Amino acid sequence: MTAIVTVKLLEYAVDRDWPPVVGALLFVSLLTAGYYYNLTFVQLGLFDLGVNRVGMSHVGVSLAMALLALLAFLTAVVTGVALDRTGWSQTLLVKLRLVLAVVLTQLVLTAVAPLVTTPAQFLGWVVVCAISLGVGMPTTLSLTIDFVPVRDRGYVAAAVAALSFFVAAIYPLEWSIEEFSTVLVAAMIPGAVVLALLASGRLGIVETFAEQHREFGTGRFCRPDPVSTWSLTFWTLVVLMFGVFFIDSLGFLRLVETPTYIFTSWQSPDLRVRLFIAFAHVVGAGMAGVLYTNFERRWLFLWVFGLFSVTHLLYTFDIRAAQAGDPSLLLPLFYVLAVSFYTTLNFALWPDLSTPETIGTHSAIGLGMAGFLATFLSTGVALYFQALEVTLFDHLNVVNALALLLFVSLAVLLYVRRMIVLARTGEA
Repeated sequence: MTAIVTVKLLEYAVDRDWPPVVGALLFVSLLTAGYYYNLTFVQLGLFDLGVNRVGMSHVGVSLAMALLALLAFLTAVVTGVALDRTGWSQTLLVKLRLVLAVVLTQLVLTAVAPLVTTPAQFLGWVVVCAISLGVGMPTTLSLTIDFVPVRDRGYVAAAVAALSFFVAAIYPLEWSIEEFSTVLVAAMIPGAVVLALLASGRLGIVETFAEQHREFGTGRFCRPDPVSTWSLTFWTLVVLMFGVFFIDSLGFLRLVETPTYIFTSWQSPDLRVRLFIAFAHVVGAGMAGVLYTNFERRWLFLWVFGLFSVTHLLYTFDIRAAQAGDPSLLLPLFYVLAVSFYTTLNFALWPDLSTPETIGTHSAIGLGMAGFLATFLSTGVALYFQALEVTLFDHLNVVNALALLLFVSLAVLLYVRRMIVLARTGEA
């Protein structure tokens, strides 16, 4: 595959043109840190904080998380549209300063989290966190046009997914809000200092970064014609990614409540199992990066829905067999591959559907609707199933039916589209 040996960043390194290489490394570091924070402190930490320390019910914490998702989505859309309409999405210094404000806000939130003891304090924490996430989401992803060559977006997105999940799978082994808060604060302070230096505008390399959007700005799928925000293509991909997040969250939320599975995979006390999961994420992300670079977006979604279909079928087969002992690591392996694939796709797709004039809006809608709103709705459905006392087997059957429906529907659409193209060209 020629794309594998023609990595643009490698060409820059061979030519000793270091600013693009340094910029890509900064982008990977920033996005990895942000995603790791969301994977651990926000997704796992808030639930633990609300239930175990504040004493709220599972339903109460889930509703608070739903509020976080909805408020973050609304804030993201407002921020993304504002970035594009003001032209700030093409102004690197403005984006760096916004990201710095987000990091400083999250630094304070992380530091005070162990002090939260009442439901009112918890709710206030969630509201501030949601607003900061909403501002940071489109702003951080819009830095793609300043730091990442179009040819390398699949590989850079894969690096972010691999590093984020690798670290999250290994640390923390045991959750303690006080300990983890201290570690994160210590890690965030140097990052905030580096961001402050970049955002000051006093470093000459920032001027070089600020000009790179002229070369890196137009995404892969916007050539030769840009993708409109209101086009059928854009919203079809939003719906497909929404389906991916919804299916993943709906299945994962139920598996988290089943110790038989969760304690032999993502939260296993056995370090060897967690290392297996961590390295599987790296392999899966690497595969996703290669496939993203070499295949069209529709085939990538087909891969993701197919993986989720196989994954949930394996879980339902395991439940039906009711085998003694720990479940096979084959189950989390397929889940890990599916998650790594769609995460890589999610980070690379929205910038590649954008130009410098639309990167803010497209990132906000894509990440917000696919990630936050899908998670919000799937949480509501999972709670409804729990109230109805739906069994794990039936719950996963519903999830798998949705995955198969989307897989088959997309396959049929691809076939019909191909037939229409052939008919129009007279080759049918």
